[in-house]
Amino acid sequence: MFMQLPMYQREGKTAFKKDLTNTLLLSSHLDNPHTKFKSVHIAGTNGKGSTSHMLAAILQSAGYKVGLYTSPHLKDFRERIRVNGKKASKEFVVNFIEKNKPFLSANKLSFFEMTVGMAFQYFAEARVDVAIIEVGLGGRLDSTNIITPELSVITNIGLDHTQFLGETLPEIASEKAGIIKQHVPVVIGEFHPETLPVFKRIAKEKEAPLIMAFNASKSAFKTSLLGEYQKYNVQTVVTAIESLKGFVVSNEAIKEGLLHVSELTGLLGRWQILKNNPKVICDTAHNAEGLTIVMHQLQKENYKNLHIVLGMVSDKKIDSIINLFPKNAKYYFSKPNIPRGMEAEVLKDKFSDFGRKGMVYATVSKAYEAALSKASDDDVVYIGGSTFVVAEII
Repeated sequence: MFMQLPMYQREGKTAFKKDLTNTLLLSSHLDNPHTKFKSVHIAGTNGKGSTSHMLAAILQSAGYKVGLYTSPHLKDFRERIRVNGKKASKEFVVNFIEKNKPFLSANKLSFFEMTVGMAFQYFAEARVDVAIIEVGLGGRLDSTNIITPELSVITNIGLDHTQFLGETLPEIASEKAGIIKQHVPVVIGEFHPETLPVFKRIAKEKEAPLIMAFNASKSAFKTSLLGEYQKYNVQTVVTAIESLKGFVVSNEAIKEGLLHVSELTGLLGRWQILKNNPKVICDTAHNAEGLTIVMHQLQKENYKNLHIVLGMVSDKKIDSIINLFPKNAKYYFSKPNIPRGMEAEVLKDKFSDFGRKGMVYATVSKAYEAALSKASDDDVVYIGGSTFVVAEII
């Protein structure tokens, strides 16, 4: 799957297909498994993963059998497809590919299209009560958008993947709002003045009840996920649970789910503390909105010196995000081990132009080793810039 067919995670734009034809073709081939379970659909620029995992954890705590589809994975492909926190079995993945390989090859399906079909088949066979489905990219033409969910959720809108989704916030909002279905309620988390009219217009066209998470006070609920920014996701999640019809979820289940997200769902890479003395933190934030929040959180840490292990993808517009990173840090630049990875020397030069100084290392692991060797017990080491950098460390 990784090597023979297009995969956005590895290759970027050349693997992206703005078309649902292949997904619908595969679904028909599989006897439309997406029609055999209930679902909640999650889109947004940031917070999709955390929101999806929180929702799954809460519904699991309420006693439901819950499917969870997310992307990308960090260490193991099967992280993308879980039921009650357990990854899909290796046997299922192997058997799915072996059984359907002639069809997959003949129709030149992309990596993501195959994975979506595999996930939907797994959830149908597992007879889940509900599946939480995170979009891969955008919404309107994302491969997951063949479902008709019980509820749609849009976490927020920011400028990311502009080469696919549009150059302005309203354009991107319109793509994300493509998950809104006829008569299906939609919960909106954070929004901008430019994006709210887009959501209102599309919801009205679809006769879909529009629910604004910001209108409700959910501050009584806390989550085990670290980082101040999670409070926005909590507000969206609790509003979504309250808006989800046909499921009985007590406040106790909400509380328990939010306090045990990682244990229940296997979530990785969100303000994850890898060690102490020195304190090592990793986070998968990689666009302006996510990095703004994470860098603000990082500056609140107590440390003598800050060490930042950094790598990015080559299709990232980084000039607009460099100033989000602190000047008073020692940088360790490296290239993520994927074809899309930005060369470490290029990254170093760009950061140097903005007064952020550091050294280049051959691999992410060597950069991390160097940071650890130079950090004292009262320093902080931060690892990030890309999901793929975090994946190589954890």
